[in-house]
Amino acid sequence: MATVTRKMIRIDEEKCDGCGLCIPACPEGALQIIDGKARLVKESFCDGLGACMGDCPQGALTIEEKEVEEYDEEGVIAHIKEKSPELLEKHLAHLRAHADELPQHHSHSGIGSCPSAKMLQWEDRGQAAPATERVKSELRQWPIQLHLVPPHAPYLRNADLVLVADCVPFAYGDFHRDFLKGKAVAIGCPKLDDLDAYIDKVAEIIRVADVRSLKVVHMEVPCCHGLVHIAREALKKASKDIPLDTVKIGVKGEVIGDNA
Repeated sequence: MATVTRKMIRIDEEKCDGCGLCIPACPEGALQIIDGKARLVKESFCDGLGACMGDCPQGALTIEEKEVEEYDEEGVIAHIKEKSPELLEKHLAHLRAHADELPQHHSHSGIGSCPSAKMLQWEDRGQAAPATERVKSELRQWPIQLHLVPPHAPYLRNADLVLVADCVPFAYGDFHRDFLKGKAVAIGCPKLDDLDAYIDKVAEIIRVADVRSLKVVHMEVPCCHGLVHIAREALKKASKDIPLDTVKIGVKGEVIGDNA
């Protein structure tokens, strides 16, 4: 990862008594207690805004400017979802509250508020495809919402399951042809829905239906990467070793990454 000169938290080990009050105060989950002292988990997880400083009774935390790794918002989101999913809303609220004072590296990554809610608009990108016959739906089941899909459904038995973020079919024009044909599908939103419930549900589907493979199709916004986390944790919980593929879709409808 590239390095930049930016603000970063500094921990004075002599003053730090390991009380741990700074840990829940950090919206990025970038701090933890190691060997009785507060430590920075990873440079790229600290945004340099100093939300943790006011909670240190010993005054061991200060802000300094130095050359360090760039702030990694997507990495922070993935870290929070894995370690402390309950902190995600706190983290997003922190970004919204400090939108006007976020360092330059945040704007470079498109983070000034919650990325999934950032307003975007673009012009028509060219002539529409010539009208031919109507596109046939490749959907072969109901329901499709993950909360409602019954693990014992016959259409899941020995199926190739595609787990889809619910914005994907709107962004990707050829969704039915490229991702849905011949597959069983379950859709959900890792930002708005219950991650733990989704992990349990996908694990149960994998166990009960003995699915052959799992593909995750998600949007490029960091929060949506939580769907990959759900799939990985569900495979662990189900103790199944089946192929897992992931595809990332851009907000303008392009495929921008496979097996992310």
